[in-house]
Amino acid sequence: MLTNIHVKNLALIDEVEIDFKPGLNILTGETGAGKSILLGSIHLALGGRYSGDMLRVGAPFGLVELSFLIEDEQLHQKLIEREIYPEDKVLVLSRRLMEGRSVSKINGETVSIHHLQEVADLLIHVHGQHEHQTLRSKKNHLDVLDNYGSDIISKLKEEVATLYKEYISCKKTYEEADLDESSRKKEISFLDFEIKEIEEGNLKVGEDEELEEGYRRMSEGKKLTENTGLAYSYTSGSSEGNASDYLSRAINALAQVERFDERGAQLYQQVVEIDSLLNDFNRELSDYEKSLEFSQEDLYYVENRLNHINQLKSKYGQSIEQILNYLEECQVKLDVLSNYEEHIRQLKENLVQAEGKLQEASKKLTLARGKTAISFSERMVVGLQELNFMDVQFKVKINPLEKYTVDGLDDIEFYISTNPGEPIKPLSTVASGGELSRIMLVLKTLLADKEETGTLIFDEIDTGISGVTAGKVANKLKLLGDKRQVICITHLPQIAAQADAHYLIEKQVDKDKTVTEILCLEEEDSIKELARILGGDKVTESVLATAREMKGRT
Repeated sequence: MLTNIHVKNLALIDEVEIDFKPGLNILTGETGAGKSILLGSIHLALGGRYSGDMLRVGAPFGLVELSFLIEDEQLHQKLIEREIYPEDKVLVLSRRLMEGRSVSKINGETVSIHHLQEVADLLIHVHGQHEHQTLRSKKNHLDVLDNYGSDIISKLKEEVATLYKEYISCKKTYEEADLDESSRKKEISFLDFEIKEIEEGNLKVGEDEELEEGYRRMSEGKKLTENTGLAYSYTSGSSEGNASDYLSRAINALAQVERFDERGAQLYQQVVEIDSLLNDFNRELSDYEKSLEFSQEDLYYVENRLNHINQLKSKYGQSIEQILNYLEECQVKLDVLSNYEEHIRQLKENLVQAEGKLQEASKKLTLARGKTAISFSERMVVGLQELNFMDVQFKVKINPLEKYTVDGLDDIEFYISTNPGEPIKPLSTVASGGELSRIMLVLKTLLADKEETGTLIFDEIDTGISGVTAGKVANKLKLLGDKRQVICITHLPQIAAQADAHYLIEKQVDKDKTVTEILCLEEEDSIKELARILGGDKVTESVLATAREMKGRT
């Protein structure tokens, strides 16, 4: 349930705050008072499109906050699944609006606009002034019927959607594999060539890295050989004055000290160890120097081998692993083309099986929709009669489609006759704007138990209706308000009189500044507002009495 709206610095709104109540909440006010601004603010908080000119003139930012009370356990679980955690059952959606950008938050945590919209869809639905026009589009009728019959249709739709994807995949694979004999032979020849070229390369994983390291050492071999030779001459060369020679002299000298005391013996042992380490080092240095030796034939081989591997990389992959993976793919393709008839037979069999499963599931879905359509049509007729369609006929026609879709094989369209003696015709060609508004209201009432959205907002659902019909629409809204929270903007006193909570939207001039204010009306003020709607500028005692009588009937 929507418990509070806080709006700041948007259009004519300086700052307003509204506490909504359960049941039917009615908003009234003169034309231009700011009802559309309030609705637009709610739309922004739910992730709607924003532009900088929506800000109040001179304001550095705008703010819209919607506070919801989350009492339904299923809704609470769905929020948790989206990593949204109400605090003490309260959830706050907010959007801070600045020049050219906005920041969206849920319970103070910044979220993407997409995430905000996803959560908002679970909490509230806004029925705009022209939403009933969507009923003119046949493509929306399927969703309405499926939503009404969701108890038996949802799982069948999921099954059909899954099987449809499998069918499309099989069909695509089969069509892409369909080659004429000439194309097949060309493909086999091309694959033979690629496989042979890669196999003749005799590639080994890691070989290129080893060759590149060897080539680098060969390229720098002369300099490396000179430096290692020079180092060896300093440590153990044939010339006098190298480190090994001097260490030998040091050992002979300290041999005389070793026998003198313990300290001398320790120093002698250290220099012997150093000599041993140096000998080990000299052996490794000599081995390393020998490893740097190479012939021109070695260099030529490494260069050619690397060039050949790089050539294969340029054609088949950026690494040896990728080239070998490509080789496996080619071998699989070649095997398929070499046994083409068997492959095509198997693909066709897969396609036939997939289509059979989809056809069976689609038939079950069609039967379920047929049963749902009967109940839906009957309840629509009853609901429409309650809204002053006295001789109405309503039917759901289900015609087969030529091709499978993700929703099955059904073409759904609503048909209606609103006057006695008139044949039943497509809804899109018959109903007027006022009739569509009433039809949409009946739909919303029927779907109230199906949809999980806790709050419904109607913006002038009373378009095109008056008199007795207006009273019946008011009763229907009241009934809908008994099942969930309803917020309704209206110009009709019959509807306003049914309010569980009545709010007045009006413009005020304060210090040469026009602002929109919203007031929650007490009983007597609500009667005065009803009288204004009834009598306009001239609110007489008789008009007040009529307003009081209308309010007393609720």
